Amino acid sequence: MKIHEYQAKEILRKYNVAVPRGGVVFNAEDAVKKAKVDLGGNIWVLKAQIHAGGRGKGGGVKVAKSLHQVREIASKIIGMNLVTHQTGPEGRRVKRLLVEEGINIDKELYVGITLDRAQSKNVIMVSREGGVEIEKVAAESPEKIVKEIVEPDLGLQPFQARKLAYALGLKDDQHKKAVKFLFALYKSYEEEDASIAEINPLVITKEGDVIALDAKMNFDDNALYKHKDILEYRDLDEEDKLEVEASKYDLNYIKLDGNVGCMVNGAGLAMSTMDIIMLAGGEPANFLDVGGGANKTTVANGFKIILSDPNVKAILINIFGGIVRCDRVAQGVIDATKQMHVKVPIVVRLEGTNAKEAGVLLNNSGLNFEVAKNFKDAAEKVTAVLN
Repeated sequence: MKIHEYQAKEILRKYNVAVPRGGVVFNAEDAVKKAKVDLGGNIWVLKAQIHAGGRGKGGGVKVAKSLHQVREIASKIIGMNLVTHQTGPEGRRVKRLLVEEGINIDKELYVGITLDRAQSKNVIMVSREGGVEIEKVAAESPEKIVKEIVEPDLGLQPFQARKLAYALGLKDDQHKKAVKFLFALYKSYEEEDASIAEINPLVITKEGDVIALDAKMNFDDNALYKHKDILEYRDLDEEDKLEVEASKYDLNYIKLDGNVGCMVNGAGLAMSTMDIIMLAGGEPANFLDVGGGANKTTVANGFKIILSDPNVKAILINIFGGIVRCDRVAQGVIDATKQMHVKVPIVVRLEGTNAKEAGVLLNNSGLNFEVAKNFKDAAEKVTAVLN
């Protein structure tokens, strides 16, 4: 689950991670009040709050040097359709604005924490190249990123934090503050079951302070039952409407840009299905894992989600009957197709327990199913019906 920057900073404050003073507003008048009454000073930063990076380049981050500018900038940003490299050309409508005190920046650095899946351990990454896309740094200058793997039974060790602070080029008091910062950030990441904690940029102020100027945190959905407070941060307006609807039925769904709707049981099989569709010349419209217990209800809900995407011109159902019997899945597909009045072509590939009986049911259903013999045949059949 993703949250907004201001929400991430609220969490970080609880762990004594240094962040700028500020708060979220929803209109220009409140932005002026936040700047004048709550923050004071004579320079403020106004930041659009959407679940996407690259906001500055898209015009979603501005500096105001007067209250008149605060009102003017806030009026322009709130309600704007912000387009960044992560939103796609359709952009996102800005409904929230973070107003923060201006910071006297001396250096911009980078620090991020995530799971290294190859080692099944958390990794902390730092770089002196802060304020830019870390993916670009990794691609063009990987030597500028320093990593430390954290052993799960030991946690972040003092020597590791000191090494990372030195890698950032920090000395003396700044080095000590950076070590303290890293320990606090790692504690927040671990205790809140985050999947990503990224500070870009981490800034050193001209006064010598170490501050998280920006903050991004994502969370493990499977651990949210332990964090009701974080679950309340969920902003459904920032999520794809079909993905939100799918979550109501416990379906793992991600919308894509193709025209072949996919309904599969098992994440690995779902990924393979999308791959083979592309190899056959098609474009998957979604990732949809209905889980190991596929039945009439899950199939019907899957159809509902898939058919809500107007780009879908055909559907491929690819089920392996291990836990469930294929004939029961086939009957569920038949019933759901009749119930939902599905009009697009459907290709079905069922393999596993009672697969032959399932094929007989589909062929004798009176419905226009294309029954595939194998994985490759399924992909070829579904791409053929598009032409």
